[in-house]
Amino acid sequence: MIELVVVSGKGGTGKTTVLASLAALAHGAVVADCDVDAADLHLLLKPEVLKDVPYQGSEKAEIEPSLCTGCGLCRSVCRFNAVERSGKVFRVDPLSCEGCGACAFVCPAGAIQLKRHLSGWIHVSRSRYGPFVYGELRPGEEASGKLVTQVKMQAREIGRRESADLLLVDGAPGIGCPVIASLSGAHAALVVTEPSRSALHDLERVVAVARQFRAQPFLAINKADLAPDLTRTIESHAHHEGIPLLARIPYDEGVVEAMVNGTPIVTYGDRPAVEALRLLWAHFSAWFPPKAAEEARDLPPKPVLEDG
Repeated sequence: MIELVVVSGKGGTGKTTVLASLAALAHGAVVADCDVDAADLHLLLKPEVLKDVPYQGSEKAEIEPSLCTGCGLCRSVCRFNAVERSGKVFRVDPLSCEGCGACAFVCPAGAIQLKRHLSGWIHVSRSRYGPFVYGELRPGEEASGKLVTQVKMQAREIGRRESADLLLVDGAPGIGCPVIASLSGAHAALVVTEPSRSALHDLERVVAVARQFRAQPFLAINKADLAPDLTRTIESHAHHEGIPLLARIPYDEGVVEAMVNGTPIVTYGDRPAVEALRLLWAHFSAWFPPKAAEEARDLPPKPVLEDG
């Protein structure tokens, strides 16, 4: 099963919009939304949730009042001001606790324990385009990388069970822990960028991370016609670095309309962006041809866009 992770150096480049269209074109691929801090792919795929799996990714300190002697050592070592007095004993504010364990280490009475608590959920579902798994991190939680790993494990298991050819992963923007967890074990990384001043720097960073995890980087330039000079600069850099350019997606107001109506743009009508996204899928399939793609359409002779 081929794993393709769609990433971007920053938010707002159209990463989720592109992945939703790929899910619609792939005909039965397993899809995972690993942008667990702000998952929104389900708004386009409209899945039916089959199972909610609780996720316990972090620990919080808890003080047993009957064992607490009120010595205050726990409060003195807490760097997050999470320990507060409650009458003659102390208690831990779970919203401030970071689970470092310093308080439990110094407690002479053994009154403090670190306990796992609910950090989020994994939603196992099925959309009109195939199996779909997405994570949801509770507000304020930080164990996003661990949750991404769990989401991918669920998606991979479904893929093995259903003999799927392709796993499509919507990664988080940037290069942080969720992105690293998304790229782990992936075969390919589609970087969605846009012709902006910061785009080249963002592209360099995320491609470096993808290559660190041995994922073949590909490039798609969204809204490519808004700044042709910057687009050419990005293309030149990609050519020099050996990054295959799979698509130049033009600015298309129909994309906004499709998003408002909660549907991938490729199912919305005959639009300029739709043609570019179909070519993107065909070009990617030429590199990693899943059976479903070969049966669905003829592949073009060239897997990479020509310059110009």
